Amino acid sequence: MPDQHRPSAHVVFVTGPSGAGRSTAIHALEDLGFEAIDNMPLRLLPRLLEGPPPDRPLALGIDPRTRDFSAEELLAAFARLEGEPAYTTDLVYIDCESATLQRRYSETRRRHPLAPDADPADGIAMERDMLAPLRGNASVLIDTTDLTPHDTRAEIGRIFARDRAPGMAIQLTSFSYRRGLPVGADLVFDCRFLRNPHWDEDLRRKDGRDQDVRDYIAEDARFEAFREQIDQMLDLLLPAFREEGKSHLTVAFGCTGGRHRSVALAEITATRLAESGWQVSKRHRDVDRDRDRRPE
Repeated sequence: MPDQHRPSAHVVFVTGPSGAGRSTAIHALEDLGFEAIDNMPLRLLPRLLEGPPPDRPLALGIDPRTRDFSAEELLAAFARLEGEPAYTTDLVYIDCESATLQRRYSETRRRHPLAPDADPADGIAMERDMLAPLRGNASVLIDTTDLTPHDTRAEIGRIFARDRAPGMAIQLTSFSYRRGLPVGADLVFDCRFLRNPHWDEDLRRKDGRDQDVRDYIAEDARFEAFREQIDQMLDLLLPAFREEGKSHLTVAFGCTGGRHRSVALAEITATRLAESGWQVSKRHRDVDRDRDRRPE
């Protein structure tokens, strides 16, 4: 019987396509005090977890290159451990766009481990198929397409730092629809119908963090009702997600260029959620891109 006074042991499985930053995530967890084991064969997992739960949290890197890799077996092991009261678990999926993965392989002149004698694109596609069930069941999904290794480490620290406030971590992300939806977004709000500061010469080079840009957008007759609807929806959904056991939630706001309207709504919403006691971070994915090209 588990010790009722002993905190549950935290086990984090880390996986994702080769080149996306899985090793960076493992090293970041190790720096946070996790006992890190990379390329963990699944057949050794039962032996590793025999006996009482470990005193330190565990970070287990699961790689498709390992001999007995199976997404289904990993999900089964995760489910078994999730049902043990002595453990808390997370399945972290480190993702990246395929084109970016190909560029990384080209720049480093590395061969893809699943297609060493073929185009890396073949190995990337094969690996994505193998990992698809894991991505769909991940409790934490981090897209490193636009992240440096330093950014990836910071994101891991934000989510898993041992001294962080308990509860669900919420990331507010702004983005440009021209560049696609953010990978892993749980909730997405489209801001493209709002008044557009791009058409004001004095505001075009500013962004939604500037108060005069926010004031301009707020003059839209639909703005206040939209903001209130977002607040009401989040007030309903966030406690429900937390009760369900979700540890990380991404709320995304999009506009055409990802510079004005989406940034403003993400900033406004982040401030309100933080004032309500939620653990909040912000990321403006496209705020500095193509600022003068097209309407935002």
